[in-house]
Amino acid sequence: MFRGRWSILAASSTVAVVISLIGGAVGLRASTAQQWIVFSAYAYGGGATQLFRVRPTGVGLDQITTGALPAVSPSFSRSGAKLAFSRLGAGIFTMNPDGSGLRRLTSNGRDGYPVWSPDGTRIAFVRLVGVQWRAFVMSSSGSDQHRLAQAPPAGRASWTANGKSIVMPAGGDLVQVDAKTGHVQKYFGLPIDTQTGQTATVSGNGRTVAYVGPRVSTGPPDCGEGRCPQFGLYLANLPVPHRPHRIVNDTGAAGWSPDGKRIAFIAKGVLTLRNVASGAQTTISTDTHVATGDAPPAWR
Repeated sequence: MFRGRWSILAASSTVAVVISLIGGAVGLRASTAQQWIVFSAYAYGGGATQLFRVRPTGVGLDQITTGALPAVSPSFSRSGAKLAFSRLGAGIFTMNPDGSGLRRLTSNGRDGYPVWSPDGTRIAFVRLVGVQWRAFVMSSSGSDQHRLAQAPPAGRASWTANGKSIVMPAGGDLVQVDAKTGHVQKYFGLPIDTQTGQTATVSGNGRTVAYVGPRVSTGPPDCGEGRCPQFGLYLANLPVPHRPHRIVNDTGAAGWSPDGKRIAFIAKGVLTLRNVASGAQTTISTDTHVATGDAPPAWR
């Protein structure tokens, strides 16, 4: 009797484990299937850049904006329910991931690099004030637009996980500022050229930054007295020592996957995904659309 009871219990446990494993695999597949990467590209190789989306698996390529003005700098809300972007010459907009529900938030045509706060209630962005790019924050509805007065001239923002601070390239360094006042809380001591590294992005766990920076030029000597400047994509750990290292030459800014294990960037007009730990890369076809790397792809 006991032997039979134990057999039934063992069989039940085995079934439960199998169901659990299958359920986990299905959940993983479902999670991946629900992700999108959004990037800018010249539709069919011409015209103003527009936003496109595609699954990390390479399926589902779709154009989600149209218009005469370029659409750039996409950014997902943490939930993935909304997408913010800049339309050069018009301002900052939000919409649903499929391109519906378009809403204009700002009317300044030079506003750029909108980035959602972790709780989805605020958006940080940059605005040209005089001859300098300054950090601004507004509500997700576009109200309460205000400059972070104490923040130095800066580039694209990355919010800290608690939403209380913003990390951004400024003054040749990476700095952390108060998200309400702009008061500088920390200098990381990581040399980042603001001109080339304006689109630096910090991973979700706050431990790694990806940025574009100069490298030793090997290009043709046709830029005056020296060779033409060339650039590369760098990764650096934020805890000291930083140990920055170049991972790819001549590519655009990088956006992080939701789990922080991969980055997406545009290399020679091709959308590329890279595993940060292993260095393994895959490319995703964008058909006849020529992708641009001026801003990090958004990944949710």
